[in-house]
Amino acid sequence: MSLTRHEIREAEFLLLYEKMFNDEPLGELISVHNENGDVRLDGEIEKTVNEVLDKLPELDAVISEFSAKRSLERIPKVNLCILRLAVFEILYRGGVVPRNAVVNEAVGLARAYGLEPDVRFVNGFLGAYTRSLESK
Repeated sequence: MSLTRHEIREAEFLLLYEKMFNDEPLGELISVHNENGDVRLDGEIEKTVNEVLDKLPELDAVISEFSAKRSLERIPKVNLCILRLAVFEILYRGGVVPRNAVVNEAVGLARAYGLEPDVRFVNGFLGAYTRSLESK
């Protein structure tokens, strides 16, 4: 049974979040999740998470630029993971997933895993970021 786009995005987010607090290799984290059956993971998820982790300096630079009022250290970890994943998809997979779908999924993750101020922050950040791309 294949995963939906939402299930893939949520699994990618959860792995990125877990990786912030765990130094284990990504492959080991995935093995544990697959053995436990708590989150279904596949090769696409691992590939994306590895790509996001490889691009962290670039993604964090974009987040810093568009989050002038909050330094990276002050952005809640949940929001930071959501933004890293969304900015990655917009920058590197813009032709595959429409920007509005990326924004909607990111806001949905903030709604599911954060608080109302997190939802507003993620939505406002991604709105400003995508508008800046449209003006280029």
